[in-house]
Amino acid sequence: MAGSKKSKRKQIPTDDGFLMSPKIDFVFKLIFGDEKNKDLLIAFLSAVLGVPAEDFEGIEIINSELLRKFAEDKKGILDVRAKTKQGKQIDIEIQILPTEFMSERTMFYWSKMYTSQVKPGETYSKLKKCITINIVDFKCTPLQKLYSSYHLTEDETGYRLSDILEVHFLEIVKLADLNIQRDENDPIVEWMEFLDAKSKGVIEMLAEKNKDIKKAYDLLQIISKDEKARMMYDAREAELRDQLTRIESAENKGKAEGKAEGRAEVAKNLLDLGMEISTVAKATGMTEEEVKRLKA
Repeated sequence: MAGSKKSKRKQIPTDDGFLMSPKIDFVFKLIFGDEKNKDLLIAFLSAVLGVPAEDFEGIEIINSELLRKFAEDKKGILDVRAKTKQGKQIDIEIQILPTEFMSERTMFYWSKMYTSQVKPGETYSKLKKCITINIVDFKCTPLQKLYSSYHLTEDETGYRLSDILEVHFLEIVKLADLNIQRDENDPIVEWMEFLDAKSKGVIEMLAEKNKDIKKAYDLLQIISKDEKARMMYDAREAELRDQLTRIESAENKGKAEGKAEGRAEVAKNLLDLGMEISTVAKATGMTEEEVKRLKA
């Protein structure tokens, strides 16, 4: 019919009950990194930083766009960056794959965010507080805590040298550790449980307790029915699985090489004691040819 307009988002015609995981960075950014849903970002920041939502009045989402060719992105990073009316910068990153040197990596990117505020010829007075929030699905700290925060303080007195630095870790993998104390009514815990939820029932229970999570859940259901978003989600999941497979393959290879080196070391020691090659081979599980090469 004339005058009709096509919907910007093509919906999947049938409700198959599918729900995207909000801890996939692509989905996280769709929920919290969209200007239209700024109130959800504010609710999340208010919970994590422990400050009233009013403090984020006038907050601006700096990188609200999504990568055009998302499936081709190999960095494994899609952060949400915001700037308050007072000039403070906040970077939120969700990372589900194990990452080495996470603390060093965090400080490196924090420093880039901090130093980028000053242009040549400007003074230090231009520098504003920078906050990094890391949401990770692996253990980053040995602390028996679900979430932790860090500042620049003096060792003995706890005096805070400057307020420019603030780093947070939300370790959602620790939700499975029932030995870690938590307050189920703590808004941070509720958001962590939302991100980690493995069923609609869990999210619906959280939505009944928290109106902001209710809105996030409603949005998640809409996103999950969007055909284009679904295709991008599937591509992202495939890329993350490939990355995880490469990590596991490297770890398994390292373990195998370590075992081989260990057997060779034992074999050398047995040969030094004058043990027969055939006996050494049986004792270590090596072939006689392999043992002979060690003796050569």
